[in-house]
Amino acid sequence: MKFLPLCLVLWLPLLSGVVHAQSNPTREMMDDALRVPKINTEPGPEYADSQRSMNMSIGMDRTPQGRFWAAWVSGGDSELGYFVAATSDDDGATWSEPRLVIDPKEHKSGMFRRTLVGNFWTDPTGNLWLFFDQAMGYYDGRAGVWAITCENPDADEPTWSEPRRIWHGATLNKPIVMKSGEWMLPISLWQRNHIHPKLERHFPTMEDQVIPDDYRDQFHELDGVRQAHVFVSNDQGHTWKRRGGVRFPHHNFDEHMMVELKDGRLWMLARTTQGMWESYSSDQGRTWTEPEKRFPHTSARFFLRRLSSGRLLLVRHGMMDETTKQRSHLRAFLSDDDGQTWHGGLLLDERAGISYPDGFESPDGMIHILYDHNRYRDAEILMAKFREEDITAGKFQSAGSKQRILINRATGPKR
Repeated sequence: MKFLPLCLVLWLPLLSGVVHAQSNPTREMMDDALRVPKINTEPGPEYADSQRSMNMSIGMDRTPQGRFWAAWVSGGDSELGYFVAATSDDDGATWSEPRLVIDPKEHKSGMFRRTLVGNFWTDPTGNLWLFFDQAMGYYDGRAGVWAITCENPDADEPTWSEPRRIWHGATLNKPIVMKSGEWMLPISLWQRNHIHPKLERHFPTMEDQVIPDDYRDQFHELDGVRQAHVFVSNDQGHTWKRRGGVRFPHHNFDEHMMVELKDGRLWMLARTTQGMWESYSSDQGRTWTEPEKRFPHTSARFFLRRLSSGRLLLVRHGMMDETTKQRSHLRAFLSDDDGQTWHGGLLLDERAGISYPDGFESPDGMIHILYDHNRYRDAEILMAKFREEDITAGKFQSAGSKQRILINRATGPKR
């Protein structure tokens, strides 16, 4: 009989996504986050714009036939968060009412269960994915990445698969497809400093929650794997396996993104409290270099993607050498040399309260970037559309380019 190394024995339950519950009531309560959530494809009037009070950008992608799907968080950037998704069939000019909602607050434990982090992604086969996380309270120390897929995202009545749990943690940004044909998915298992049962202070039913005294003392068995991971699929997403990861200093949700460089290396950028940090892998993500600071940046999400031209696109706050005082001056930059130098700086929106860019490039070269504006006050989800030539020129000048396209505004009573 062959014996596995002790370190591998200890890692196997973590990498399989199964952590056996201890015999205590708190762990049993936390395991409500492992229950399969309901996907609501016929949202009622309670999810109308007039009933929702906030909007936070999540992600957007385009189907092969040209439909746009966009998702955002309503309820709160908190234990009250849930997903809302809508579509556009006219290149983003007009948008549907909510067509899909993931709202897992139904809870037998007495605690709120929320969905807060995820993204849309159209894979190379044409299927549309929606990644989303689920946790008890704001963050329970484990959370979990779930996914649903749709084979007919352009249909009048799209059909979605049953949700399946991939692993612990959260996926905010899209996978990439490597030259090998493998799909690589970023998953972050947040550090313990983010564990908190509730962030909303003035919600009227908040006192109805049952919050155990030892809520923040769970899942220590995962402390050794709290980092920015990469998971890989060799079978078009049927299975995902962890390949490697990076523990970034000054952790602040990671929100990491990767691109495959022309020399075959992988380049990872991550959000920290001290700007954007980077790491490289020369073995397809199995091992990574010691992380180093790369760009100054306010602590916020950014967007990094390779365009069809071969250039890299980076959407961030401020100029490349700037740390803005707040989340303002969202700009787009291009690199012709795999990230060594950058040019452009197209100003997408200069206002304060602009954040969380995500997007895609259409086959005609039009770049679409989704973001939010003043999540709790204006509660707007917006889009900018532009081409590489606009970035180079530093102004919206190409045919069809446009700023501040309104996708959705939550107009319900503000808390």
